[in-house]
This record gives sequence, structure tokens and C-alpha cells, in this order.
Amino acid sequence: MTHPFIPLADHFFVSPQITVENIAAAKEAGTTLIINNRPDGEGPGQPSGDTIKAAATEAGIAYLALPVGPAGISLEMLDSLNEAIEANSGNIIAYCASGTRSAILRAFALAKTGRNIDQLIEEAAAAGFDIAGQRPVMESLQQQSA
Repeated sequence: MTHPFIPLADHFFVSPQITVENIAAAKEAGTTLIINNRPDGEGPGQPSGDTIKAAATEAGIAYLALPVGPAGISLEMLDSLNEAIEANSGNIIAYCASGTRSAILRAFALAKTGRNIDQLIEEAAAAGFDIAGQRPVMESLQQQSA
């Protein structure tokens, strides 16, 4: 079964918009948490977060909604993501329209915990996401948490 999941780091995948049909593949891949970083109604034909949540729950996969819309990313979102990553023991799939917002959100959250920024940028680049331009934000987050 094909799926849109892109490995970003050990046990963390990003993805363009997933569908109910992708949930079985997520389960087979050892996914225990799906994170929705896409606001409802952003694109035509996009399944609602509630639809994905219901399918994930039915498959025994936890679901967390952290939609990144025009208001951007909050510190609370970063804290929620870090808590979810810390509490999760299986694979995580975070999705948005392309996977980019999910990759950036993870990088911001981990930079806030003191993770190496070069490593975060390299992980994203290896997965096909250029987030080097986000370095100043990651540095600021790291300084705030120090």
C-alpha cells in the first residue's frame, strides 16, 4: 500500500494532507499518533480534521489537532507538540498541505528544547524541506528557553 508519509527523523514523519484511506497504512507503519497541522477548509476536497480524527481513533491511533493557519505558530502549540512527542512511544505522522508546516513546527518545537539547529535543518533538508530561512526563529526560541 502506498502512502504519502515522508521520514523526517526516527519515529517522526511528515505528510501532505492525509485521507481516511491512509489511516490503515499509518497503522501498519507503527503510527501511534497523528498530528493535524492544517486548518479545516483550507483547500477544496480536504477532509475535515474530525473525519481524520474519527478514522484514527477507530484504528487505535491517537490524534492531536495543532492547525497552523494565518495566525501562525504559538508557544503553546510548540509546548503541546513537545509534550506529545515526549509522551509518544510509536511513530508520529504530522500533516498539513505539503508537509512543510509540519516540518517547521517540529523544528521550532525541538529548537525550543535546545536541540541542535543545524541538525534540525539538515533533517528537514534530507526529507526535501528547505527550512534554513527559519534559523533566526529557531535561534530566538532556543535563547528564550535557555
